[in-house]
Amino acid sequence: MPRKTFTHPNTPTSVPLSPAARAGDLVFISGQVPTDPSGNIVGSNVTEQTHQVFKNCQAALALAGASFDDVVKVNVYLTDVNYFAAMNEVYKQYFPESPPTRTTVGTPLARLGLLIEIDMVAYAPL
Repeated sequence: MPRKTFTHPNTPTSVPLSPAARAGDLVFISGQVPTDPSGNIVGSNVTEQTHQVFKNCQAALALAGASFDDVVKVNVYLTDVNYFAAMNEVYKQYFPESPPTRTTVGTPLARLGLLIEIDMVAYAPL
């Protein structure tokens, strides 16, 4: 099954990744962080950063012709597990019914100031 990668004009060339990749009917979204198109971190708390991450996830899904309705698996990475409740309140706004499967872990992230990162897998038949 051939794979197709998708890039966004705002993806920094110094970052060796594709925001989205499609393999048949499956769409994989790279870990999205709370940055704007210039790479600046958006938000000073986990609620604001989670909203920005979902905005970035939505844009990455759209590159491959998918949406939140197609998402079947979500991985959430938090720098502090104490952010779980606040992240979860935002999460419920994007998946109000029939939420996808999810794993949430606490871990340091690659860049100072990032409180959250999310990656997704979607099933979006061609």
